[in-house]
Amino acid sequence: MRYVFLYLCCFQLITTLARAQESPGKISGRVVSVDGKPAVSATVLLKTTRYGTTTDAEGHYFLVAPEGRYSVVIQSLGFGTQTIPVRVKAGETVTIPPIILSEATQQLDDVVVTGQYEPQSVRQSVYQIRTIDRERIQLRGATNLIGVLNNELGIRFSNDATLGTSDIQLMGMSGRNVKILLDGVPMVDRGDTRESLNQIDINTIERVEIVEGPMSVSYGTDALAGIINIITKKPGSERIALSGRVQEESVGKEYKGFSGKGTHNQNLGATWQKNGWHVGVGGTHNDFGGWQGTSLTRTKDWHAKEQWLGNVKFGFRNEKFNVWYRLDAVDETINALGAVNVNTNQARDQNFITSRFTHQAQGDWRASERLQLNGIVSYTDYSRRTQTTTLDLTTGRRTLSLGQGEQDVSDFVSQVFRVTAQYKVSSAVSLQPGIDINTERASGARILGSPSINDYAFFVSSELKPTSAITIRPGLRFVKNSVYDAPPVIPSLNTKITLHKNTDLRLAYARGFRSPALRELYFNFFDASHSITGNPDLKAEYSNSFNGSITWRSVATGTLRITSTLTGFYNDFHDLIAYGNDPNNPGVMKTINIDRFKTTGGTFNNTLYTNHLQLTVGFSHVGRYNSLTQDDPGLPAFVWSPEVNANLTYHLQKIDTKVSLFYKYTGKRPTYESLTDAEGKPVTRLAETADYHWADLTISKSITKYVTLNGGAKNLFNVTRLNNTSTDTGGSHSTGGAVPLSYGRSYFLGLNFQWSK
Repeated sequence: MRYVFLYLCCFQLITTLARAQESPGKISGRVVSVDGKPAVSATVLLKTTRYGTTTDAEGHYFLVAPEGRYSVVIQSLGFGTQTIPVRVKAGETVTIPPIILSEATQQLDDVVVTGQYEPQSVRQSVYQIRTIDRERIQLRGATNLIGVLNNELGIRFSNDATLGTSDIQLMGMSGRNVKILLDGVPMVDRGDTRESLNQIDINTIERVEIVEGPMSVSYGTDALAGIINIITKKPGSERIALSGRVQEESVGKEYKGFSGKGTHNQNLGATWQKNGWHVGVGGTHNDFGGWQGTSLTRTKDWHAKEQWLGNVKFGFRNEKFNVWYRLDAVDETINALGAVNVNTNQARDQNFITSRFTHQAQGDWRASERLQLNGIVSYTDYSRRTQTTTLDLTTGRRTLSLGQGEQDVSDFVSQVFRVTAQYKVSSAVSLQPGIDINTERASGARILGSPSINDYAFFVSSELKPTSAITIRPGLRFVKNSVYDAPPVIPSLNTKITLHKNTDLRLAYARGFRSPALRELYFNFFDASHSITGNPDLKAEYSNSFNGSITWRSVATGTLRITSTLTGFYNDFHDLIAYGNDPNNPGVMKTINIDRFKTTGGTFNNTLYTNHLQLTVGFSHVGRYNSLTQDDPGLPAFVWSPEVNANLTYHLQKIDTKVSLFYKYTGKRPTYESLTDAEGKPVTRLAETADYHWADLTISKSITKYVTLNGGAKNLFNVTRLNNTSTDTGGSHSTGGAVPLSYGRSYFLGLNFQWSK
């Protein structure tokens, strides 16, 4: 199958080269601010077309476009928009005189791609989408995606101290219901947690797009709670670009310079492009020394972790084609030190070694002004190895341990083939049919047999605009699966209504579904802290989801702009997959279908922009279904948990310094549990995981045109563990005991280097 994918990629490249002989025209120029400084990363677009780029470190830009008359639109955050008419002639270069941008408060709409027919502003999308841009990622001094997403409303993380992994929760739903995409390609995970979030090189990310609610029509299984799409950096206007990053961070009070204790990060990247061809390469080394915490022995509360991440990308683009290949590779080792046996003076240590290679080839072809084709081919090879050794501290000799399951490798292979077409019937009607083929297979000592799953889908949606104020997006997905009986059809309906020039209403219904994954069907996992078996008899999950939002944008004045968004959602899940006790072996947990589960709630987000200040303040209240109400109607149907967040960035322009504060309050998480009293009678009690406050303070200072200094403090409230009153401590995935959250307050200092010409 991999050779078929390779041939398809080669065919796309050959087709592109064959059509690349057309002779377009070129546009070049320079953008500066009123003080004469280069306007770096300003957006340069040809109005009503898909052609665009960004300015380099010197403010220069370069565009290729077919012959014709255009309006060049130049925009940059915090500055007014400039529009310049231009005529492009085939084979000639048009040089536009330098453009001077004046300060303004008009905030640009983010351009999004997730679920869209083509890139468009977030305001025009029928979906309510949150974005996190590159600047915010850099301001936070984050070294992984958790360090970016942990401040978002409705997103929470849980940590497995035994395996050294983390999982995400979105609007009350666990990570197995959140689909993680890298440039639209699904990420593969071994277990039911989304540990792949921590295995993406944050230095390659252009932005993150978060879509809440089912996206099953467009993206298939696993998208019940929503989509997190990580968009990587694309070529700009620069011919050559070099980047680098070095960051040092303490772990609580523990630190040793550049190795050992603390967190140590290094990154290098380079890109080149000429005549439509572009090549990029990058590499990152992340070294986390672990955290001793409250442990008084050689074991650590947080395991040490070392990552090597690399990426290679090359491609070709012109006015009609854009085709590229990308390889992302990860090598990760988590080192779990064991306690010393006082009788033998020996210790049992474990390494959890992850290897991941993700190949993807993507292409876009604008066949005409009405028709555009998109294709994705990907191949992911992912393995996780457990290596257990015994260290004799008397002699220093280390030997492999031969106990059951102590030397293990689990392999997962995923292949994706996806083709979509966008056809504009008229200015009021557009169609998007598509084919989506996904195959997965697995092997290993903990995998029952060598199973595989093939999923074949045809989907179609339409964007209807009966008036300029109304957009309606109906959609259907038809699925055939090789293992389970898929729903015959998956429908969705999204609408966007412009109530006023500054007010947009969005309403949506979607039927979500999620097929059982290989890991849930056939994966068995037994160690000192986990006793889990798969269940080949699982049924597919499905849900009915309703959500709505209203966004109000105030008219920009000379000094201020405010945007407010109120959202609400209700999800009703059937046959939700979770963990339960095996009736034949109560000491073992297995995956089962829960009859019913629901989530509901809403958010209220507000943003404020001035010349020098960016402020966001938000609130969410999420309710999770209390299944015990089926036996005791006197209990509340939902248990609720609030969240509050605030992000503030102030730009001291005279010294070119940005000061940022990122804050989030996460409320108590209640749950009802059923117990047995001393007389053997069932009783119900309320248990809670404690609330907490989190805050990061960062400072970013431009030292030179090419070098930026970043520093600050994270986890100012020094939160490490959360109190938990649950008494469920019996088995794997139990909810009892203190909940590990972080390794305490830390301090960081880093240098970022960007050069281009």
